[in-house]
Amino acid sequence: MSIDAMIDDVIRREGGYSDHPNDRGGPTNYGITQQVARAYGFLADMRTLPRSAAVNIYKTRYWTGPKFDQVAAICPAIGDELFDTAVNMGPATAGKFLQRALNVLNRGAVDYPDLPVDGNVGPVSLAALKAYMAKRGTAGGEVLRKAIDGLQCARYVEIAEGNPSQESFVYGWISNRIGQ
Repeated sequence: MSIDAMIDDVIRREGGYSDHPNDRGGPTNYGITQQVARAYGFLADMRTLPRSAAVNIYKTRYWTGPKFDQVAAICPAIGDELFDTAVNMGPATAGKFLQRALNVLNRGAVDYPDLPVDGNVGPVSLAALKAYMAKRGTAGGEVLRKAIDGLQCARYVEIAEGNPSQESFVYGWISNRIGQ
């Protein structure tokens, strides 16, 4: 799926303006929080955030910035998964999920060395993903995607356990983000 199609899908799921009292992100439009919009120079009322600004933020902050476009060049399904996870949990968390999953799937460092779990998807993480895909192929990509989804789902449970006000979002997070 192209990045434009992925962004359209995220915007469709996220919807327009919202300011739910339990949403720790505060005012949000097209899935972009006010804090993120401010970091990208948008200073007006979030209700007026142009869709084009949201698209630019998605491409920069959640696709090319964390190098998920380079992940997608190796395994499109993993690039798509990391993009969606980054939108919901942040790019560093998505990167850590990839690194953790690759570490437990490397057969005790036989297939490639363990990665530092720092959330930074750089040359070492990309080399490990290439080695994993060379060893496991397309079916392995699906296993890796499932592992990342599992980590993401477990994180949703941890968030709600730590802050019960977030329980109002868990059903939607799981139904709209896991297995997509």
